[in-house]
Amino acid sequence: MTSTILSAMRNPAMRISMLAIFLFGFAGAATSPYQSVVGINELGLSDAIYSLLILLASTVNVIVSVSIGILADRVGNYRVLMSTAILFGVVGYGIVYVLPYQTSFVVSVLLLLPIYGALYTLLFANVRSIARRMSGHDAASLTTGARAAISVSWVLVPGLVGFALAGGESMLPAYLLACLGCLANLLIVYFRLPNEGGADAALGKRLSYWTSFREILAPRIFLRVIAVATITSTLHVNAAVLPLIMTDEIGGSVTDIGIIVGIVAFLEVVFIFVWARIQLSLVPFKALALGTAIYIGYMALLGFSTATWQIYALTLIGAFGAAALITIPISYLQDLIADRPGLGSSLIAVNLFLSGGLCAGLFALGTRISNYSGTALLGGVAGSAGLLLLLVLDGDRKGKRTVSREPG
Repeated sequence: MTSTILSAMRNPAMRISMLAIFLFGFAGAATSPYQSVVGINELGLSDAIYSLLILLASTVNVIVSVSIGILADRVGNYRVLMSTAILFGVVGYGIVYVLPYQTSFVVSVLLLLPIYGALYTLLFANVRSIARRMSGHDAASLTTGARAAISVSWVLVPGLVGFALAGGESMLPAYLLACLGCLANLLIVYFRLPNEGGADAALGKRLSYWTSFREILAPRIFLRVIAVATITSTLHVNAAVLPLIMTDEIGGSVTDIGIIVGIVAFLEVVFIFVWARIQLSLVPFKALALGTAIYIGYMALLGFSTATWQIYALTLIGAFGAAALITIPISYLQDLIADRPGLGSSLIAVNLFLSGGLCAGLFALGTRISNYSGTALLGGVAGSAGLLLLLVLDGDRKGKRTVSREPG
């Protein structure tokens, strides 16, 4: 697996793609932890308005991501599309810093940054275009390496930004750093990224906009997306309840939360490559099923935790399971429409949208009928339901990959 990644890094397109992915992660990692602080505490948005803004932004992002994935398959020019998306990031982060008002923040978060977020689809579509010239296992290894680049940025950047801005009166300079990161990314992609081809033009009418949407909604694809979204919603549930369990139910501190998040982030980077090795002997759905079972076990143990040391002890199993759930679904979803890198990669955005919505519902239900620990257990139940659906859909495939055919 490591030799595959090192070999691929000799490819100029792959080197630039990995750097672009890291810089994409840099911009997000520099601002996402502080976005609510800037919007609510510094610019004065209400909690309700901010929540609505995030919901609408997620909707815009998934629509744009699917649309741009379809467009990428049709025009086959990833460099121009990626450069355009990055330009929205330069402007989106820049106006928040230069014009720190509610209006500019809303325009940025609601329109500019969701369009920039579609770069995620394009980045993995571009990697997929490179990887499809390789064997299935090698392609999965490259996807793993690409996802690791984002994880590395999240390990390094939030702490460095927090340290750099500690003691300051505002977190707005984080948006300047993100803007500069996007600007560097724009220059690198536009001037250095070799262009990869899109989907085969012989696919004909399958490349049309509405036919592409129907392909996503075809039961054999959408049911699998639902299964993966239900599984990965457990990651969001954990992110929501772990800090609250730590501080409100077992007497831990905010410092404990920071330490645990840092440990898990570091271990995830290591375990991402362990899972890439595991995928050499397991097809994606079997590896995903194994990782899901491990993470369900983690969620159950988290729900029954009664002491701080127990949550520290869970970081190993939690990071191991999480590493599977943040990487394997990428290859699995892309394989659902394997002959269309753009549309297949747009399923990643659909999954993020659906899993975030499921998390919101699970959190609301769990906190209504139980406490935060009970919500963690409910998240594990949801993960079990997703795992069961995955096994029902793919349990008889015997190692074959799902390749989409024309609907109808």
